[in-house]
Amino acid sequence: MFPKDLLYTKSHEWVKIEGDDVTVGITSHAQEELGDIVYVDYSNIYEDGEFTVEEIKKGDAFCSIESVKAVSDVYAPITIKPTEINSDLEDAPETVNQAPYENGWLLKGKMVNEVEKGELLSAEEYEKFVEEEKG
Repeated sequence: MFPKDLLYTKSHEWVKIEGDDVTVGITSHAQEELGDIVYVDYSNIYEDGEFTVEEIKKGDAFCSIESVKAVSDVYAPITIKPTEINSDLEDAPETVNQAPYENGWLLKGKMVNEVEKGELLSAEEYEKFVEEEKG
């Protein structure tokens, strides 16, 4: 149900780690709970084509996602030095609904503290967490 090559958080973010390169997004479960996504806002870290922060600490909100149901913050699963936002979402925020693990990614960057990845959940652990959360 959840890609096995990714790591997950209990706040429903996923992270792909390749060396010190990281890609972050929200899980398929999160986008289903949100409903139709209409806007992704990076204003707390990105303005006028540039990052306004050197790094995003683990647990800090780096963007918010607006759906037809609510506005939700998205949190950094690990401390990241940001290098790229998914600017394609400006014109097509629904991509997060359609392909949360592919073209619907939210942030790319460099891992700052490798120890933090040990605190993330495997696909199996995350799936179990989601099942328990549903009751």
